[in-house]
Amino acid sequence: MAVTISFLPLSPKLTISPFYSSLSTSFAITFPSTKPRILEIFCCLSLKQTNHQIGTTQNDAVDNLRVVFAAGGTGGRIYPAVAIADELRITNPTCEILFIGTSNSMESTAITSAGYNFTTVPAVRLARPFISPRNLFLPCHLLKSLIQCFHQLRDFGPRVVVGTGGFVSFPVCLAAKLKGIKLVIQEQNSVPGIANWVLSFFADVVFVAFNSTIDSFPRNKCVATGNPIRLSLRQYVPKEVARLHFFPTSGKTPDYEAKVLLILGGSLGANAINIAMLNLYYQMLMENKNLFIIWQTGVEAYYEMESLVKDHQHLYLTPFVHSMELAYAAADLIVSRAGAMTCYEILATGKPSILIPSPEDAEGHQYKNASLLADLAGSRVITEDELDSTTLAIAIHEILGDEDKMADMSERALKAAKPNASADIVQHILSLLN
Repeated sequence: MAVTISFLPLSPKLTISPFYSSLSTSFAITFPSTKPRILEIFCCLSLKQTNHQIGTTQNDAVDNLRVVFAAGGTGGRIYPAVAIADELRITNPTCEILFIGTSNSMESTAITSAGYNFTTVPAVRLARPFISPRNLFLPCHLLKSLIQCFHQLRDFGPRVVVGTGGFVSFPVCLAAKLKGIKLVIQEQNSVPGIANWVLSFFADVVFVAFNSTIDSFPRNKCVATGNPIRLSLRQYVPKEVARLHFFPTSGKTPDYEAKVLLILGGSLGANAINIAMLNLYYQMLMENKNLFIIWQTGVEAYYEMESLVKDHQHLYLTPFVHSMELAYAAADLIVSRAGAMTCYEILATGKPSILIPSPEDAEGHQYKNASLLADLAGSRVITEDELDSTTLAIAIHEILGDEDKMADMSERALKAAKPNASADIVQHILSLLN
């Protein structure tokens, strides 16, 4: 005897789990019997998820997204992290973000000013040279910092940790990996520092600024995205509007005749650049009535420079440029140190540049960055040993006095830049979580 059992459609009033309501497979149960009777039960259930359910599952991965950023020390490490965080907020407004840094530091001010939550852990500083008495207690300091990092990560519960460098980045990123949290790092320089190089072996993805940097990391983890730059730098500002911000009385000077020289020594300043400029700025202004100079002296050197510099209506002297998007928009030529982010902002804004690498950079990052920009965008490189007021004046005159050269440098810089780096990095992070 054969028995067939069929299932009628379920009543719409019956509430069942969406998962079980969409089951769709078949199976047969056969009961062996010594009698010549066969009992077979067939039923159909669905194990397939609908497209809506798949989308919901993927959205859940990012709807409650929490991300920790570890960055500190210098603006070149901090502002890329802020740029990525800004892009995350645009892409996923419900995303919760926490920055981890050190107390009484540049990041403690910059991050809170950018509107993000900030907490601190002890930094682990590696003294140079590596064989130094100051590194004797390095393991103890690292352990102490790791414990603090574990607590912060446990309390916040991030899905992913993003490290952009600095002393604080290493313990935070290491703790994340030990806890099984997704880890990505972003290297701004053309050649990485030792911390990011070590972390790259534990990271899920390594974002690099330049194709040449891939050779310094495990190649299968690298994505060449470019350096993420501040959102404000990607917004167009007319040159004349930007110039009037710094020089309100310059409206009578035609835009095509005005030339703006932007001097950047980094947030802390550069003594050698300040001295070279001190000996030539006034003569340059007197000889060229259409020249304007925006001069960032650095916080530490400002008061000394202010006491030595003569007032001039075409000179804007400041310890720190807060509206960098306006300074870049106004500039025709930039004289600067060769920090990673400054170099990339020069590319992204398409500005001709004269780069003076800092000799105090322990790992030689700045010289390598400057050399790379010389290849990519034709930037003029002057080492600090070569730097004096005469050498700098000649370089400035050669570039500002040659419109074709300036146009070529600008075109090459824009061609080498990757302005969508922040968006590309965010998309890779989200796909990593999905």
